[in-house]
Amino acid sequence: MVIERLIRSDSTRIFFTRIGDDRRVPYEVALLPGDGIGPAVVDAALPVFEAVADRHGFTLETTVFDWGSERYHSKGTMMPDDGLDQLEGYDAILLGAVGDPSVPDHVTLNGLLIPIRKGFEQYVCKRPATLFAGIESPIQNHTDDIDFVVYRENTEGEYSDIGGREHRGTDAELAVQSAVFTRTGTERIVRQAFEAATAREGKLTSVTKSNAQAHGMVFWDDIVNEVHEEFPEVEVERLLVDAASMDLIRRPEAFDVLVASNLFGDILTDIGAVVSGGMGLAPSGNINPTMEYPSMFEPVHGSAPDIVGQEIANPIATVRSGAMLFEHLGESSAAETLRTVVENHLADAAAPRTPDLGGAASTTDVTEALEERIE
Repeated sequence: MVIERLIRSDSTRIFFTRIGDDRRVPYEVALLPGDGIGPAVVDAALPVFEAVADRHGFTLETTVFDWGSERYHSKGTMMPDDGLDQLEGYDAILLGAVGDPSVPDHVTLNGLLIPIRKGFEQYVCKRPATLFAGIESPIQNHTDDIDFVVYRENTEGEYSDIGGREHRGTDAELAVQSAVFTRTGTERIVRQAFEAATAREGKLTSVTKSNAQAHGMVFWDDIVNEVHEEFPEVEVERLLVDAASMDLIRRPEAFDVLVASNLFGDILTDIGAVVSGGMGLAPSGNINPTMEYPSMFEPVHGSAPDIVGQEIANPIATVRSGAMLFEHLGESSAAETLRTVVENHLADAAAPRTPDLGGAASTTDVTEALEERIE
């Protein structure tokens, strides 16, 4: 089959179709390349996704939205006021990265990522950590046995924008930041994690700080106990976040599924990325399980301003995020192809690698090699 490409008049909308195809409605994917290395990894990964779509008989339609820190400098906001309305009709969103040293982090986070996560009820942040053959973990004596996934609550908890500051500039200045845990929000992420544990190895680790936070975190523990009654076959381990952080380094092979609040999940997944080979390999999905709204998929690594423009960013985290995107859309075979291609690429000592993995290859060197494996 031959893929035709049509650049629409606005130069942002690209339609991929197939001569003689089965007239399947294309998946519409919104692209938010964002800041830093985001545009580079998204641009490099797109041909890989096209190759997978061609191989598995579905079509893609993508639209680029140039929202991010540059827009903030020119227009005062990270995205337009009707940004969610513009995104709502898409099947999924692929994000490159958000963040720039010239804009405070709380502005970039609250100006783009959090409104999308909350507005589209993307309450599951799913972040797998897998140590692939051919990749060395910085943790000694762990070569091929790290394979776990973190279910992070993604719409409330410590990232709730509730609080304020008073008496600014005086000795009496104070700041109050409140974490919010609702029964609905806590129960649904915990249930998702139990379901994942049932489908995997039957072990769930719940991470809290109940000894210091006797309201929100003890409430979380109570919900875990309640939901556990529905999944009696699942073994539940309860760890404080400091102990969990230590054990992710000391015994990462012992974990299967972890569930944690917004802040704790964010911290634990960075540890998971590092112990399994590095931030350049770590994918992430901000998922609305009901599919009422689009879900958003993104690499964990962030905008990496220190390497912008050098063409050395590792695109594999973005490619793996694409695999999660396809899985979410029901294209399981395509997702499996991407996962297998990445696994085989990393296991091949002769395959090109970016500097973060000890190589000297460029971003596009890697994606071109992945595309060749698909074809």
